[in-house]
Amino acid sequence: MSSPEASIHVLMTDLGARAREASRAMARAGTAEKNRALLELAGVLRAQRESLQQANRVDVDAARQAGLEPAFVDRLQLGDKVLEQMAASCEQVAALPDPIGEMTDLRRRPSGITVGRMRVPLGVFGMIFESRPNVTIEAASLAIKSGNAVILRGGSEAIHSNRALAQCVGRALEQAGLPVDAVQLVPVTDRAAVGELITMPRFVDVIIPRGGKGLIERISAEARVPVIKHLDGNCHVYVDDDVDLDMAVSVTDNAKTQRYSPCNAAESLLVARASAHAFLPRIGAVFAAKGVEMRCCAHSRALLEPVPGAAPLLRDATEQDWDTEYLAPIISIKVVDGVDAAIAHINRHGSQHTDTILTSNHQHAMRFLREVDSAAVMINASTRFSDGFEFGLGAEIGISTDKFHARGPVGLEGLTSQKWVVLGDGQLRR
Repeated sequence: MSSPEASIHVLMTDLGARAREASRAMARAGTAEKNRALLELAGVLRAQRESLQQANRVDVDAARQAGLEPAFVDRLQLGDKVLEQMAASCEQVAALPDPIGEMTDLRRRPSGITVGRMRVPLGVFGMIFESRPNVTIEAASLAIKSGNAVILRGGSEAIHSNRALAQCVGRALEQAGLPVDAVQLVPVTDRAAVGELITMPRFVDVIIPRGGKGLIERISAEARVPVIKHLDGNCHVYVDDDVDLDMAVSVTDNAKTQRYSPCNAAESLLVARASAHAFLPRIGAVFAAKGVEMRCCAHSRALLEPVPGAAPLLRDATEQDWDTEYLAPIISIKVVDGVDAAIAHINRHGSQHTDTILTSNHQHAMRFLREVDSAAVMINASTRFSDGFEFGLGAEIGISTDKFHARGPVGLEGLTSQKWVVLGDGQLRR
């Protein structure tokens, strides 16, 4: 009788072999076939809304009974709006230009050959994610359009939702005449499956984890294939000393409170000393009304204490607060001397995810863009825009804070590579 570990090894080896075979068929697939699969998938998601939500309710109810955090449960839910966005993202990906086969940088050399680069699929990628079942569709849609195969391993808390969504993907692939094995869901929740997936370089070309810091650190340490990752999203809003206060209040509010659970929600607020007296009481009133806990430096706390309703929500910030991703109605607040101090603070304490400056000073804005070392840097816009859908990528496979291969929201191009191509007509090297 085989051990559970041996059974998992056999299962994952089979998934990997089938994914590798499917990836070769996907690399040959034409744009029309891939787009048909995506449009079919959008239609299936809309047609199966009730059955998908029924499966999702099993997971949501179990999560609530287990006492999981509200932010975690929020990420788990497949409401009407989420399902429609998933369908719309498939249509948006279908409408995007197909990057596969594109040749760029063609240059004729003195020898007579023409040298350039062609964009090609990565091959097979493994997607490991927690709680967000919508990732199943984001990963599937981008894998299909980029000509890759993907092995999905979702968390146990979303297993019923993920199975139902994966069935929708399989139906769409079959209807488009593409291999169903191009998108496979690991059918078990055993942690050993993750260990197998991240150590199969024969079958898997890259791993993309989406989840908590512990998960990503484990995968980064143990993987034997390349990993595209970000560990956390300590995103900053900096309110400059020359700023439209109405705009600054509305953007800061949106960056923090539009949703608390995503990695692109603001976690840290920096305010220039010259703006603090006018700005902080106004944003403090907004945060107080929404129940946002404010962890403050001494200067910001003194300005916020007189705000009606704010005092019970004020805490003294510790050094750890400047480094923390809360994913909750909590924000750290610090008064800084100006743009130089803000940039230095962000580069020291930030997670290289997304940071924004709110300013009317063009020079400060340009310095912020150049000098803040993050995957996405913004001027006068909410950090919540740091998202593949909002950036026009159709969907995202994740947000990378790495500096090699892909950085920021990873869409179609991030799931491709380039190879050199040489065009000749009989040239010989002399």
